[in-house]
Amino acid sequence: AGHVVPNLEIANRLTDSGGWDSFYIGSSGIEKKLVETEGVPFFEIKSGKLRRYWSWKNFTDIFNVMIGFFQSLRILRKISPEVVFSKGGFVSVSPCIAAWVLRIPVYTHESDLTPGLANRIISRFSSMSFFSFMQTKKHIKGESLHVGALIRSSIPGSDKFKGNNFLNFEEPFKKNILFMGGSLGSQKINEALESSFAQLKNRFNIIHLCGAGKAIDVQSDSYRSFEYLGQEFPDVLAACDLVVSRAGANSIFEFLELKKPMLLIPLEAGSRGDQVLNANAFKDCCWANILSESDLNASSLYQAVIDLDQGSDDLIDHMNRYSKGDGVSKVVQFLNKSSAKKQV
Repeated sequence: AGHVVPNLEIANRLTDSGGWDSFYIGSSGIEKKLVETEGVPFFEIKSGKLRRYWSWKNFTDIFNVMIGFFQSLRILRKISPEVVFSKGGFVSVSPCIAAWVLRIPVYTHESDLTPGLANRIISRFSSMSFFSFMQTKKHIKGESLHVGALIRSSIPGSDKFKGNNFLNFEEPFKKNILFMGGSLGSQKINEALESSFAQLKNRFNIIHLCGAGKAIDVQSDSYRSFEYLGQEFPDVLAACDLVVSRAGANSIFEFLELKKPMLLIPLEAGSRGDQVLNANAFKDCCWANILSESDLNASSLYQAVIDLDQGSDDLIDHMNRYSKGDGVSKVVQFLNKSSAKKQV
């Protein structure tokens, strides 16, 4: 839910700041479910994935993008917003172009170190591009502003005691380690965890965000598995001592916010390499260790976890030197200044 959660945080903060009405244009699935749970009016449109490889769907999805564009035109005319804010992702392209056609200012935020294809397209139609990594500025054309990551307020406000009560491990003296592969889970991380589980459970309490339909076949009092965590996630993260994860930008900045030593296994196959760049940037700052996906197996994962545990104090020391900023507040302040009607 990498694009959804920050979007909802912006919407909620705008509402709290007073005078704003928020609406959400997106696709079906987890996006729609999360937005409707928050009570934000949701408009579903057709969208097509922007692939960088050969596929017949590249042709069929062109029509979905065109349909999404005309759907967005109709929705935006109906809502008549003062501002359109986007977190990127292929579903955002049609609404942002439609907003530009209707002369509605577009603002976007890039979480990754280098802009994705969607944001590279959207930046041509946007009034301002915000970004998380300092290094990103040189990759953005047009007006841009470094605001930092869009961290949801529930992360710094999380409670490790609530997290521990929720997990209810029988051996609380063990360190808690979180394994996660993004909102959809990672089959490769899951398989490596399953293969190394017998060794890991002797040293750690294991929290596993496995993804929908990706549960592994293990049983232990030192193991808690969830397909997805919503409101409970910040407290569970606060209760963890170590994290093993993919390298999605939103997630790793949340780990950094709570000073959690992290082992990053960036997605390589079938990706544009954004997670590899994110992970390397964090490693260069001594905020994370990296295990290459191509080297991932039971023994390498176990050894990498042991190394992470033994070097955790050094990682925390470097993370404590990180000068964070409230990216959400900066974006909200900018939007407040840019809008008179205050409708987004």
